[in-house]
Amino acid sequence: MKLFPQVFAAWLAASLFLLGFDARAEMKVAVVDVQRAVMQTEDGLRAQASLKKIFDSKQQELNKKQTELQKQREDLEKQQKVLSKEAFQKRVEDWQKSMVELQSVFVEYNKDLEKRQKEFTDPIVEKIMAIVKRIASTEGFDIVVDKQAVAYMRAELDLTDRAIQAYNSGGGGAAPKAPAAPAPKK
Repeated sequence: MKLFPQVFAAWLAASLFLLGFDARAEMKVAVVDVQRAVMQTEDGLRAQASLKKIFDSKQQELNKKQTELQKQREDLEKQQKVLSKEAFQKRVEDWQKSMVELQSVFVEYNKDLEKRQKEFTDPIVEKIMAIVKRIASTEGFDIVVDKQAVAYMRAELDLTDRAIQAYNSGGGGAAPKAPAAPAPKK
């Protein structure tokens, strides 16, 4: 998924090159940092806070289990000389099972967190993309490229802040106006 922006940028550059200089001169391009736009909207900030609460509670639970297993390991090491070889081996096997279970729980928590993050952010991404599309069509941009796929751009080509502002102001209305050009100095 992360490779897509680079592949798209390479394809875009090759296409522009093949179209010739005149076509490139007429094309109007903008850039948007979709990830930043999603995370800096009011909904994105709320989603991050919710995810952090979920993560923190699960992390506390994992830390507690990990501490318990560490204590069990220390107890095992102390009891190694006292227990019979079979009893010690049985307790080591039980401890190893517990470690595997903890690792499985960790993997499940990560999957759950990723799923929840997707549930929280997908609707925001859809709205941001609709806003970007609206801004692009209103202002005549031919192409809007994700900022991650761009090595360099002029700052005025970045639509990210405007997309965030439009999203936070309701997102359903018209795209915000472009900043007015400064008045010529006399």
